[in-house]
Amino acid sequence: MVSTLDDTKRNAIAVKLANMKLMQQLFIENEQLFLKESTDAEVSDRIRKMLEDDQKNQGVLETVVVQYGIQQQPAQIVQEMSKKIRELMQGSELSFYEKIFQHELLKHQQVMSGLTIHKAAQKVGADVMAAISPLNTVNFENRAHQEQLKGFLEVLGVRELTGQDADHGIWGRVQDAIAAFSGVVGSAVTQSSDKQDMNIQDVIRMDHNKVNILFTELLQSNDPKKIQEYFGQIYKDLTAHSEAEEEIVYPRVRSFYGEADTQELFDEQAQMKRLLEEIRAINPSAPEFKDRVRNLMDIVGDHIRQEESTMFASIRNNLSSTQTEEIATQFKAAKSRIQAKLGGGTKTGANV
Repeated sequence: MVSTLDDTKRNAIAVKLANMKLMQQLFIENEQLFLKESTDAEVSDRIRKMLEDDQKNQGVLETVVVQYGIQQQPAQIVQEMSKKIRELMQGSELSFYEKIFQHELLKHQQVMSGLTIHKAAQKVGADVMAAISPLNTVNFENRAHQEQLKGFLEVLGVRELTGQDADHGIWGRVQDAIAAFSGVVGSAVTQSSDKQDMNIQDVIRMDHNKVNILFTELLQSNDPKKIQEYFGQIYKDLTAHSEAEEEIVYPRVRSFYGEADTQELFDEQAQMKRLLEEIRAINPSAPEFKDRVRNLMDIVGDHIRQEESTMFASIRNNLSSTQTEEIATQFKAAKSRIQAKLGGGTKTGANV
């Protein structure tokens, strides 16, 4: 597929997401080091909680990258910066206060990156907004961490300068600041920021929502280049999704969902893949192109309804929360590997 302006925008967002994922890993490493250096019980407890948040949010970022469907490497300058910061944090050149200070600056950078991606996604497309929606939780928690780190800095700074403990009201002010920020952001974000990983139903449902948005955007467009772009993303998303399901999900549910129902899911996806290849050979400007896409959308819609009703119910009734989260992790890993194999653009008849 020839590169379009939106391809450039989407790739730029993918690089930003890769940057965020790299920085999130750096947060985890920093906080593990801080726990070894901290001599303050209150600070240690809060760092430990922050570490739990960041480990969970690393998983959220991995989900966002997989859902987004475009994988890029972090920018070279971010890789170099991460390496330098890691060396500083592991060394003795900086005091504990100075290390926390640098960590707070990194959190601020991460917050701004997340907010920028969110705003950029609004300009690029509804499918991008759907893919990155879990990023809201990461953005909120990093902002809350900033407020806590300011409290750390006050405690450690006063102690470093005077040898005495700071005012005990610091933590109350920190919590007030977090609560105020929570009120500004809104309850929708805070309510979604639970500590559990996404289960397989959540991840599959996100895929379904995204492809439905792509179908709508394609059918509403009269621009052959945009239509080509939307179909290319549909092709890649459905291919990666279906292959990951067939590798990870369907074999896992077959024993309790039933042989006949599971085979029906395999058969529906085989039909979907054949139609994808047929549409791929048609020029997007041809009158029959959208008719075939509507046919594909109907097939996918029937498949989605079966999965989200009977298969999801069967999963809930037969697997524990831990098991469904483990399957989600395996599914995301398989999907990421398949996306990497698919690589760049998908050509349609206009480019063959």
